[in-house]
Amino acid sequence: MKKRIIFGLMALLLTSACTSIRVYTDYDTGVNFSTYKTFAFFKPGIDKAEISDLDKRRILRSIEAVFTDKGYQKSENADLLVTIATKEEDDITVSTQTFGGWGWGWGFNPWLMGPAMNNQNVNTTNRGELIIDLLDANGEKLIWQGKGRGLVTDVRNPQKRQGVIDTYVSGILAKFPEQGSLSPEQ
Repeated sequence: MKKRIIFGLMALLLTSACTSIRVYTDYDTGVNFSTYKTFAFFKPGIDKAEISDLDKRRILRSIEAVFTDKGYQKSENADLLVTIATKEEDDITVSTQTFGGWGWGWGFNPWLMGPAMNNQNVNTTNRGELIIDLLDANGEKLIWQGKGRGLVTDVRNPQKRQGVIDTYVSGILAKFPEQGSLSPEQ
């Protein structure tokens, strides 16, 4: 029984390490966040997000769950408008290794003589960014922005994909205030 619990905790830690994200937030310091009680999704902004409709729905479900947990209510006549954006970029790393070479003491073996050989490795990692913008419904001005950056993994299982998206959304919105708070947490 203990082995199963330890194995489960280790698997959870490894999984969470694989989906770690960096979160950046910014907000308007002149805004009194305690006045906001309701939210709605800003469709014109969400329609511009360059991801599949399935992932959009997953993100919106996750955002709705976090906002509800924080005490906000979804409303047709909302105080806050929520929109999302995404970015994706490739990080390319090139490394070169030289083996051998003419003369004594070159390469890994100090006694090796011969022509030098180069080996180049090119690694590409895909990084994604989810941006959640919160707009004041009166005037549609940006009052809070959260960005989550991390490696994009090719998760094909829909439940696991929802889990990765939940990790991003909850990480980003962790710094947004509970309903009734004056300002976001630092």
